[in-house]
Amino acid sequence: MTSQEVPYWRYEEAYKAIHSALSGLMAPPTGKRITKFTFTWNADGSINTIKAFMGDELLFTLTFSWNLDGTLREVART
Repeated sequence: MTSQEVPYWRYEEAYKAIHSALSGLMAPPTGKRITKFTFTWNADGSINTIKAFMGDELLFTLTFSWNLDGTLREVART
């Protein structure tokens, strides 16, 4: 996935870039569909993981990494 820098004040462009990035990350494998999400949280209240399931079958996990200042560093899909 390539990252795209969008200036702070260009909200519409930023929302489109976020949607585009998440659409690829959140796409289920071919022939599968997401029927359930589960979430885990860090002690500070930030999101740690999102797991996507089709029934009881785990399709993928998104793991979130955070910088010390609380900004999002990375989202990894496994």
